[in-house]
Amino acid sequence: MLRIAVPNKGSLSEPAAEMLAEAGYRRRRGRELVLPDPDNGVEFFFLRPRDIAVYVGEGTVDAGITGRDLLLDSGVEATEHRALGFARSTFRFAAPAGTMDDVAQIAGKRVATSYDVLVADYLRERGVEAKVVHLDGAVESAVQLGIADVVADVVETGSTLRSAGLEVFGEPLLQSEAVLIRSKKATQNELSVLDRRLQGVLVARSYVLIDYDVSAEKLEDAVRVTPGFESPTVSPLHNGASYAVRAMVAKDAANRVMDELYEAGARAILVTSIHACRI
Repeated sequence: MLRIAVPNKGSLSEPAAEMLAEAGYRRRRGRELVLPDPDNGVEFFFLRPRDIAVYVGEGTVDAGITGRDLLLDSGVEATEHRALGFARSTFRFAAPAGTMDDVAQIAGKRVATSYDVLVADYLRERGVEAKVVHLDGAVESAVQLGIADVVADVVETGSTLRSAGLEVFGEPLLQSEAVLIRSKKATQNELSVLDRRLQGVLVARSYVLIDYDVSAEKLEDAVRVTPGFESPTVSPLHNGASYAVRAMVAKDAANRVMDELYEAGARAILVTSIHACRI
């Protein structure tokens, strides 16, 4: 039975549970720490997001869902298997406004962060020597309170940093998001069903089905608008002069595609959500 670690709280928890439910796995109903799902051949373990990479790296569980930032900060040997498209964030350096504009200026300074392994590795790779100060909670006040000269943290809008008199500088350390990770002991084959299901959820969330009717003389123009994931399905209509076409299109482009199809002569254009798929 495949053992999978899942975040038990925080911003990763509910989106991860929702994705697994869309993939056909059993949903946690209470506060269970372990949730067997024998029908699908898996067992879920609900753990702190920061600890998941450690358990996966040790091979105690076969796979897990956590943040890329937490994986890199763990320092363990676990492999990112697939990006999952949610909980995206940017990791940046910040310092008092107007004082720094390049990472090289961090040399000799103190850097406060909750991700000390990630930050230390980043600076070492660039030949920058600095003291990394570990804090478990919010780091925005570290400069004002005198324990650091620079902070490194997840940045969304930057408003919290600005309110503390800080501004981001340099290139982002990391673009993070939720990822499926696997242990060195787990093989691609062991994760194949889980991986296909999660890929199916990602595709279903990103694409819709579009159906329309088009006359024979305008078919090629319409098909060029909707080439589909591999190729559109084209079926003759009973009248013998028109075709019904079905294709997958990117969800965020659906309305533009509908407009282009209408201009190309298509009619009865319908868009349908995809609940699940296998590609």
